[in-house]
Amino acid sequence: MDTKAVNHTGPSPSLKQLGRNRKTMGTKTMDSLWGLFFILPQMVGLIIFSMIPLILAFMLSLMSWDGFGERTFVGLDNFVGQFKDPDFRIALVNTLYYTVLTVPTGIILAMLVAVGLNKVKGKVLYRLIYFMPSITMTVAVAVVFMWLFNSDFGLINLYLKEWFGIEGPRWLTDTRFVMPSIALLSIWMGLGGSMVLFLAGLQGISATYYEAAQIDGASKWQQLRHITIPLLSSTTFFVTIMSVIGSFQVFDQSFIMTSGGPAKASYTLVYHIYDSAFVDFTFGTSTAAAVTLFVMILSLTLFQMKISKRWVHYEE
Repeated sequence: MDTKAVNHTGPSPSLKQLGRNRKTMGTKTMDSLWGLFFILPQMVGLIIFSMIPLILAFMLSLMSWDGFGERTFVGLDNFVGQFKDPDFRIALVNTLYYTVLTVPTGIILAMLVAVGLNKVKGKVLYRLIYFMPSITMTVAVAVVFMWLFNSDFGLINLYLKEWFGIEGPRWLTDTRFVMPSIALLSIWMGLGGSMVLFLAGLQGISATYYEAAQIDGASKWQQLRHITIPLLSSTTFFVTIMSVIGSFQVFDQSFIMTSGGPAKASYTLVYHIYDSAFVDFTFGTSTAAAVTLFVMILSLTLFQMKISKRWVHYEE
């Protein structure tokens, strides 16, 4: 065999392909390493400030501890005690009531405001005005609303009496009105954030749907019902999940405005967790309540994701 002829034929195609594959794999490896490098700070923060405390919370929920002495393993006694605790049951009922008041109302109002501001002149200014409460500190807003809801000299009761001749209720000291009052504050604060999400969803709906509907003679209400609402279902789904999670975590409003009263009518689950930990110093019981709340929120979220296939529609 002529070895010179073989040497001058060059590398075989398979070797060339192997070289290209190695180069491609090397590039992908470098891209992956750079990606890991850039997300490393976030991952470290997530592990240190979220994952490790979460694991420790699950461990502490199985113990009895007052914050100073030794920890005693009690198993599931803390969880059993929670469901036997009347304060926990009151907090659960109040939180569910608050969720029913705020979530549907907040979603409907945010969607209507978003539809109204979608194509109005000066919409940037209106969006800013509606969104500002969402970035305002809850404590500051709660203090302002305490004055508005004051039964003796608050502006709400003053206007009710002067304009309609109605004697306003004792908003924050009557068990019938205290939770609706807190819910009203929360709806006002959360309206801007949900509105922005709905506005983003509206921008993703093609104008051809509305043009075709107008040609067919559809009214504004029919367009809203048969085009806007169905195609906003994915946004509504996300807003619903976030709203439910937020409603189960309500604390600042009741803590600042009513301290959980009157007669624990505004006593919520997070307030119960705070009360157990920093008033009664039963950290094991408090952590068990927190874990129970976590399981509730997780279960509700998974349930919503399960049933979302029935009503969430995506534009094809």
